[in-house]
Amino acid sequence: MTDDRIVDLYLVRDEQAISETSDKYGKKLYNLSRQITGDGGVAEECVNDTYMETWEKIPPHEPRNYLYAFVARITRMLSLGYFRKQYAAKRHANVVSLTTELEECVSGSDITEQVVDDMHFKESLNSFLAGLTLEKRDVFVRRYWYMDDISQIAARHRCKESRITTMLMRLRKALKEHLETDGIRV
Repeated sequence: MTDDRIVDLYLVRDEQAISETSDKYGKKLYNLSRQITGDGGVAEECVNDTYMETWEKIPPHEPRNYLYAFVARITRMLSLGYFRKQYAAKRHANVVSLTTELEECVSGSDITEQVVDDMHFKESLNSFLAGLTLEKRDVFVRRYWYMDDISQIAARHRCKESRITTMLMRLRKALKEHLETDGIRV
């Protein structure tokens, strides 16, 4: 079923919308959540909560052309919320590693609250990503959105881990320069 038709089901409040969303994107959402939480049971809960939140957010939103991105963002936020609550007093190696990597190009007092909601930052980041080759964009997004390990990304692109590590280092440097050019203090 097309995303457009699924959104129509949400708009008329037909519960089939949830099963269609699950059939089409359930596995991808589960994998995204499991990658973040590290727990299959919690990932299932986050995905189920995603369907409930999607039900509540459509309407007023009508993500006809970006349904997967819409539900993936919800899943990611729910999974990160669980992760933060679960590991509030602990530091999880994967998230600490990713945070440290991104601090090279985006620093500041409270990135989560100040930068993520800043529309100018979003536009600049989207512009940066749009200017990348498909391969570089995929590597960047797989690492910093899906939180894939470098080994997973290397396997996906059939190359050595050192190539991915070098590419990510150069991408972070290029992102920093791009943000500075756009007047975003880093």
